Amino acid sequence: MDHSEKSIGFIDSGLGGISILKETIKLLPNENYEYYGDSKNAPYGMKTVEEVKALTMHNVEFLLNQGVKAIVVACNTATSAAITAVREKYSDIPIIGVEPALKPAVTSYPGGKIIIMATTMTLQEEKFHNLMMSHKDEAEIIPLPCPGLMEFVERGELDSEELHQYLNEKLGPYKDMGIDAIVLGCTHYPFVKEAITKVIGPKTEIIDGSLGTAKELQRRLQEKDLLNKQEDIGDVTIHNSSGNIELVERSFMLLDN
Repeated sequence: MDHSEKSIGFIDSGLGGISILKETIKLLPNENYEYYGDSKNAPYGMKTVEEVKALTMHNVEFLLNQGVKAIVVACNTATSAAITAVREKYSDIPIIGVEPALKPAVTSYPGGKIIIMATTMTLQEEKFHNLMMSHKDEAEIIPLPCPGLMEFVERGELDSEELHQYLNEKLGPYKDMGIDAIVLGCTHYPFVKEAITKVIGPKTEIIDGSLGTAKELQRRLQEKDLLNKQEDIGDVTIHNSSGNIELVERSFMLLDN
């Protein structure tokens, strides 16, 4: 097989990375994809950095055994904790990480008020601290840790009463502050975007970095002449560490929505 016809691998702590996979398929529809969701060990955001590094390495190795040509670490927590180590160990293939889309937010709303919703670990890591410090003079940036939010997506609760209660508790104090944008700093969160808008109101823009990640992947593949030249629509294979067929089916449901 030509290297360019090999699959692109995606890893996440569960189903969240499907949000980036969806955007990537729109941009690169003729590529083949292998998605590995580590729902058995979710959530990552409450684990130690060393635990997340070990899990991420294991997940990367799983995809490498499938013969992928590139890997997207489609999880903000795993990117924060492990992307440097992964790139050092596997320097021969493109490894793309994700980060909160803060730059587009401050560009759109200079001097504005911007909330970043993310896992506790993502917000505590040096990678995020450096990102926030690089934009601290451009807008008022409010980090908002959201432990427990990704689990709603894992359970398929995208519009439940409990979800709305959770979001009201988190976002309620900011409703009257004139928030210009909310940056979704976890790949699970785009699936509850509508619920977030219902709580915070339609005037606040919700921003996630899925398209930016997809474009960076495209650029890196082009750079190494690894874009699939076949014109057929590619295949998507989904794996889940839990062994739960319902989670695999839910992954496809999220992909189709």
